[in-house]
Amino acid sequence: MTINSGTTQHIQNELKLPCGAILKNRLTKAPMSDSLGDGEGNPTEAQIRLYERLAEGGAALSIIGEVQVDFHFPEKTGNLVLGPNSNNKLLEELTDRAVIEGAHLWAQLGRAGAFSYIPISNPKGPSPLNLEELKCAGMSIDEIQALPSMYAKAAMHAKKVGFSGVLIHAGHGFLLSQFLSPLFNRRTDGYGGSIEGRSRIILEIIKEVRNAVGPSFPIGIRVNSSDMLEGGLMQENALEMVRLLNETSLDLIDISGGTYFPGAKACSDGSSQGPYFLEFAERARKITNIPLMLSGGFKSRELAMDIIASGVVDMIGLGRGMILDPQLPNDWLNGKDGNIEFPKFNKTIPGGITAWYSMRQIAIGENREETFEMDLPTAIQAYEERDAKRCDRWKKMFY
Repeated sequence: MTINSGTTQHIQNELKLPCGAILKNRLTKAPMSDSLGDGEGNPTEAQIRLYERLAEGGAALSIIGEVQVDFHFPEKTGNLVLGPNSNNKLLEELTDRAVIEGAHLWAQLGRAGAFSYIPISNPKGPSPLNLEELKCAGMSIDEIQALPSMYAKAAMHAKKVGFSGVLIHAGHGFLLSQFLSPLFNRRTDGYGGSIEGRSRIILEIIKEVRNAVGPSFPIGIRVNSSDMLEGGLMQENALEMVRLLNETSLDLIDISGGTYFPGAKACSDGSSQGPYFLEFAERARKITNIPLMLSGGFKSRELAMDIIASGVVDMIGLGRGMILDPQLPNDWLNGKDGNIEFPKFNKTIPGGITAWYSMRQIAIGENREETFEMDLPTAIQAYEERDAKRCDRWKKMFY
């Protein structure tokens, strides 16, 4: 990457999206699975306060991860759900308190597909799978063709209750990511085969969402640069996907990678220096004019400044960094340098890091992060117990 230190494109600058919306700086709280809902698809006070604090901390945009368009296929029982059972008053309180001081709050719309939470779901993906690590049924053509309307209704719901945009989730191995992956998508009809076929449902969703929300409401998408999984989506196909996205009305493409498939590599594997997906972003920049966001692996203000200055991407996505310090954007915008000090654990366990950051998000939402101390075994136990306890509430609400 060539850095042009003299450019005026810095993290303090506004970004005008194609739809006309303005992001006040170049720092985004990237979507993470906070799983802070009440078990009935609605936000809790801790979740509302979390996103209020992120807005107060200076983020131009915060994105709530795993907002479900269909209660049948959630990632966790703490997910938000946009549908007829939603408590719109609570959702409006969430957006009223988080869309402040020019900050945006977007809902990341998705379905978990083959990764749906088994205690309350019968997982379905693009194709039936009967692997030792993962089993799911396959979707019918009618179920696939119902998806664009489902996403469009959820996007309209998000707009109605005060979200300032939506991000379509087509990454990390969830349903739309599964359509893109040859490992998950073994269909032989028009929704499988080539990358064009595997992308078809995503393009149909984008079109219908845009028709529903109108020309001035931001629509973004999160896509994988690679599944980091043998037989999954690889970079060349992912770049073809970007070429197809360039012909749509999208306002932002968030580049990420990896999947929650058991045994898959972590995004950080082999990427100890710098952002995880920078090389892919450089290639994507040459084939699309849509603003790009890069998420994952940013450890310093200097690095974020350099990459925005290079013009390779337009937004920086910070997930764990902002959960360690919700005031991080204000610090960086005001010139405070220094590396993000990520915690070090003696031994990692599967799911432990995700659980630890989820529990820390609760602490921020309850204004007690200064006293937050938790090891990984305790974090994952608390995380799993919390989801298990909410299963009955989910079933009573939706079934």
